[in-house]
Amino acid sequence: MTDKQKRTIYDIAERVGASPSTVSAALNGSWKKRRIKKETAERIIQAARDFGYSANLQARGLRTSNSGLVALLIPDYNRFFSNIAQTFSREVRARGQCPVIVSTDRDPEEEGTTVADLTAYSIDALFVAGAAAPDEISRQCQAARIPHVFVDQPCSLAALVVTDNRNGARILTDEIMASMVPESLAAGEGPYFIGGDRGLPATANRIEGYKAALYARLGAAPEDHILATSYDVGAATLTIADLYAHLGRLPAGLFINSDSVFEGVLRFLATLPEAELQRCAVGCFDYEPFGQLLRFPVHMIRQRHQMLIQRAFALLEAGGPPSVEIVQPELYRAGSR
Repeated sequence: MTDKQKRTIYDIAERVGASPSTVSAALNGSWKKRRIKKETAERIIQAARDFGYSANLQARGLRTSNSGLVALLIPDYNRFFSNIAQTFSREVRARGQCPVIVSTDRDPEEEGTTVADLTAYSIDALFVAGAAAPDEISRQCQAARIPHVFVDQPCSLAALVVTDNRNGARILTDEIMASMVPESLAAGEGPYFIGGDRGLPATANRIEGYKAALYARLGAAPEDHILATSYDVGAATLTIADLYAHLGRLPAGLFINSDSVFEGVLRFLATLPEAELQRCAVGCFDYEPFGQLLRFPVHMIRQRHQMLIQRAFALLEAGGPPSVEIVQPELYRAGSR
């Protein structure tokens, strides 16, 4: 066979010493149901890559009513959702399918139109992360009989895998308070909560965890310490600048809600002398790998995007009634490696 001739599953089967049906199952993602060993499936997929093999998805759709396309909806491409998209793409390709990733900017109308468009392409499944109207998306998928699962996004009608935002926020708040100047805690001053959107479940749950930690340590959680109005970078810069002007200094502690808010806050903190920065204990509910290079220590919560996607695939492939899985985030202490 010349390099220009198209490889087939029979060539791959001969290469790895497996049957054509085993090769087909590995490439279309049904190898688990066939009880084929993971090592065998991975060996087949690697051989297909080495051969430059690609399934004719359009032809396969005509034969099986499936397109081989698996879609993911995300609101934007910040670090967290980019990590989600990267892991999703890798998992889809490992199953011999093609990933489709669409950003909808948390716009309900855009979400509905996008799901309708994806339905027209006969997608095999839909993953949803960070949607504004999750129940409506689920109803659309149910009407079109599209298997779907929500990732780090509550939905009352479908299976979902979510980060334990409340517990993660409680842990992060405790860590921030443990790093604060003792006199501030003795005076009853807790950290301020900066950024996010109280109307979204993730922020709402983080606020609950933050307040629980404050009540346990200080006996109070002042509402005016919660400045959660937006995830926007520019808005975060204005929020911390206004707070600094109001207090005449940085607060003793800052709970920064997401990496985009962190970027906005850093724009203002970069203008301050190091002595002021060292008097403020900082925590961020997101993992920023360059955080350890800053002039001041930052505690971070690392959301486990790989586990979120892997568990979402497991729920989807298992079928059955809608269920909920909760994934615990990881605390990254300032100075740890």
